[in-house]
Amino acid sequence: MISMSDQRNGAEQPGAEAAQAAPKEKKSLSLNVVSNKKHRGFGAGSIDLSNVACVIIDNGEAYIDVGAMHAKSKIERGIKFTPNKEDTPNGRPCWVVWVAVDRNEEGSYYAGAASCEMLIDAEARRGWKILADHVNRLDNAIKRRFVLDNIGPVEKAALRKLLIEHNAEWWERSPEELKQALEV
Repeated sequence: MISMSDQRNGAEQPGAEAAQAAPKEKKSLSLNVVSNKKHRGFGAGSIDLSNVACVIIDNGEAYIDVGAMHAKSKIERGIKFTPNKEDTPNGRPCWVVWVAVDRNEEGSYYAGAASCEMLIDAEARRGWKILADHVNRLDNAIKRRFVLDNIGPVEKAALRKLLIEHNAEWWERSPEELKQALEV
């Protein structure tokens, strides 16, 4: 018989070896949203967002904010969103623009873009957006479509300026449909 003091001093009980066997490693089910890895195993066929950039347009200025991919952009942090526009009466209009980049034999280019509207009232820490619209428009950008129908001339000019400044060669290789959509 092993006493309590023997157990504290490292004496083992019969059968304790089996209980102390190395724990089995669990396979975790995780969604790798941004990755450069190409694989065909578990999770194959999931959406690949590695070629999608997030652009925020706020107060006539466009900038890249990767946090927008998870609704954690600079302007979204600390905001409680609601699907009812009436709940954000003093909100300023802002947009998330999903921009897909693709590559052909000439090089990379802007292949798809879709804008999503939201209202932000930073003072009240309230906001409005429709998550389903954001998801559907992200899907449009991934599918190489241009859906920029809900932004005005100021926002179009800001987005155009950002895309050109970010990479003028990509802009030159981009489809005419994008260039026409962003003409002011």
